[in-house]
Amino acid sequence: MGTADVEAVWRIESARIVAALTRFTGDFGLAEDAAQEAVAEALVSWPLAGPASPAGWLMATARRRAIDAIRRRAALQNRYALLAADAAADAEVADDLDPDRIDDDVLALMFISCHPVLSPEARVALTLRVVGGLSTDQIARAFLVPVPTVQARITRAKKTIAAAGVPFELPPAGERRERLGGVLSVLYVIFTEGSTATSGDRLLRPDLAYEAIRLARTLAALQPAEPEVHGLLALCELTAARFPARTGPDGSPVLLEDQDRRRWDISAIRRGLAALARASPRGLGPYGLQAAIAATHAAAPSVEETDWDRIVVLYEALGRVAPSPVVELNRAVAVAMASGPAPALAIVDELIATDRLPGSHLVPTVRGELLSRLGRRPEARAELELAARLCANQRERSVLLRKAAALG
Repeated sequence: MGTADVEAVWRIESARIVAALTRFTGDFGLAEDAAQEAVAEALVSWPLAGPASPAGWLMATARRRAIDAIRRRAALQNRYALLAADAAADAEVADDLDPDRIDDDVLALMFISCHPVLSPEARVALTLRVVGGLSTDQIARAFLVPVPTVQARITRAKKTIAAAGVPFELPPAGERRERLGGVLSVLYVIFTEGSTATSGDRLLRPDLAYEAIRLARTLAALQPAEPEVHGLLALCELTAARFPARTGPDGSPVLLEDQDRRRWDISAIRRGLAALARASPRGLGPYGLQAAIAATHAAAPSVEETDWDRIVVLYEALGRVAPSPVVELNRAVAVAMASGPAPALAIVDELIATDRLPGSHLVPTVRGELLSRLGRRPEARAELELAARLCANQRERSVLLRKAAALG
């Protein structure tokens, strides 16, 4: 077995292993360190002789590393004795990692990784590391930040969790839904960065987006009665369905009106619609409403035949349950398609007047498009040039500059 095999097993089993170790040791930081040491040992030993049960081998090795670490902590001798006795059952460790079982340990691990005591950046990094099984190098590449920055975020996060005395357990039922919103927001941030990169020379980072979908599927299996979990999964699946058509052979962006819809992933659309149906019975929340918008696009054979009136209504509903300037800007785009550019421009100008999206390239992008449709070409060109200056993604910037140049 080679490096790729080790990485594949780790990506699949990391959450279960770290969660089980945390439950056994009561120390989240120790559990994650021990698991990483087991992976490092696997990279050396597996190419020589691969184990019959890779997941069981990783769990047993990580457990031994945890016990070794606890042995070095004189103050925890009593706990070490208990763990040492448990280690005698290493032969049964494969039973602890039943591949068909997703238990509350993994859910608890998600809640810890997304705990409110952590900064938003730390929640994302820690979730990708301990739940997703990504290396610090992979996380750094995904978000275009230096590896030491990611390492520091993860180290600080583990120290913060320890200092705050965060227990390894599911939040009480009364606060679980509120805390669940934090978990969903982390997965949403990961997906959106993968679906439209904020910076760099690529429009999409599919690996990051698909990792968010994998985690969302896991969460949906763990919390099947929570509509918004299915809403987020539906949104991710339906958005990712368009990935094959969103870029050309050279990686350049392809706008919605120019996409070959035959290239949209029908299987992903079906999965998204199924998840949306599970989110719908008790009314849609913010993620479910966004998924419904994506579903409306998925059902349309072209931009012209899209039900833009329905999309406007859905954005109005989204603005009531989760008001934000980005929602208003998207509503303006839908209004322009349904009713023309003039009423849409009024919405955008109101956003500018209230300074609700300062420094964002999205506002001048939309305003430039609307001005162009109204025949106000010099103003439109100025807006698109401003948008290009504000845009950190090189692919998006090139599109904006081409549009500006075409206006003469």
